[in-house]
Amino acid sequence: MTNNAKIVATLGPASSEKSTMLKMIKAGVSVFRINFSHGAHEVHKQTIKSIQELNSEHGLNIATLADLQGPKLRIGEVEEGAVLAKGDILELTSHKVLGTKSKVYMNYQNFPKDVKVGEKILVDDGKIHLLVKETNLIDSVSVEVLQGGPLNSNKGVNLPNTKISLPCLTKKDLADLKVALEAGVEWIGLSFVRSAQDVLELKQHIKNSGKDAWIVSKIEKPEAVVDIDNILNVTDAIMVARGDLGVEVPMESVPLIQKMIVDKCHIKSKPVIIATQMMETMITSMTPTRAEVNDVANSVLDGADAVMLSGETSVGQFPVEVIETMSKIIGYVEDSADITVKKENPPRIRNERFITKSICYNASKIADQVGAMAILTMTHSGYTAFKIASHRPKSKIIVFTSNRFLLNTINLIWGVQGFFYDKMESTDKTFLDIKAIVKGAGIVQKGDIIIKIASMPIKNQGMTNTLKISEID
Repeated sequence: MTNNAKIVATLGPASSEKSTMLKMIKAGVSVFRINFSHGAHEVHKQTIKSIQELNSEHGLNIATLADLQGPKLRIGEVEEGAVLAKGDILELTSHKVLGTKSKVYMNYQNFPKDVKVGEKILVDDGKIHLLVKETNLIDSVSVEVLQGGPLNSNKGVNLPNTKISLPCLTKKDLADLKVALEAGVEWIGLSFVRSAQDVLELKQHIKNSGKDAWIVSKIEKPEAVVDIDNILNVTDAIMVARGDLGVEVPMESVPLIQKMIVDKCHIKSKPVIIATQMMETMITSMTPTRAEVNDVANSVLDGADAVMLSGETSVGQFPVEVIETMSKIIGYVEDSADITVKKENPPRIRNERFITKSICYNASKIADQVGAMAILTMTHSGYTAFKIASHRPKSKIIVFTSNRFLLNTINLIWGVQGFFYDKMESTDKTFLDIKAIVKGAGIVQKGDIIIKIASMPIKNQGMTNTLKISEID
């Protein structure tokens, strides 16, 4: 690993072979995303198994993100050639029918009760604009076409002005969640988050399962943007999912929302992923647009923990080449510019984590002052890894843990590289061991300065209270 910002790649038909996955890892992937909106459970189980086999066979720590579909609204099947023109009247019905330009099925049964006259409806990523004219509150809604176009089967529907009554986890999501947890994924993506309560509900399901998994809250609804501070308090990570977000809110507001969320994630020490249409041209082309290169570069400059690829790697023609291209962009930006947090965030409140927070903050600052090559930390929960990374030090962040599940999980975090270590004899002995490990791995060499933090005594897990500066001999 050479880049600090990580790459999340979505797997699909174009990248389901283990040999292709390995090439993608060598090109720079840190996390594989499995989109549960598509594909059968057996296929997903095999994909997760393949990732775990690659980790075992090659000594890797690649994380798996199982992305739940959430309450995605869609129209049904539509006959070929249906085209809507401005001014047309269309009926959206709760009864399954083959759609035409005058009537189409809507998969959301409470839709006639939730929408109100005068609200807008957007279809196919906002390509079609509809205005609610009438609802019978039972099974039918009449809409006027404001912006027309081809009406294609199974396209997504967005209701930017409507508060929908669907639960955050559908029956499909709960079935998919069970499969993902039993397969041992590290991260669960929660789609269409509306409030912190949605995250707490998923946490309870995970707890009840007896499994371990961390939550990525996908911000793609205006309600989530409003409640972002509360969501950050309860989630483990954030994804700025710009596809649906750019339809649900004015598209010109998305760049500033993205920057605002990244800054808040730094303050809260929560990883943040930037997603959707990052290198979309490379689904069919070997060359990205200059706008796409700028998009990736600006996300890295903003300090995102990870940038994500969707169709580019799941169904695209060049799943390995797009990773190589993205890695080059990240590497060039990180070599050419300082990646810093917008606002310094030293600990100010005396609580049970105050000493640990202070050690992590000062380790980052001292590392920059003395030009340290690496910060070495021991952790069982991952807390110090999250904290140190949130300050974006210029040095590498090397994490040692006896928790193998955590090794994969923290692979999403900016700048973090993990090693398995389970010897707990003494703090001094541990410091000698981990210094030898990073030297043996070629991360540091003779003359380099390193910062080491740990608990003293070493068995006091959860209370980092020691910082040591030393030179590699």
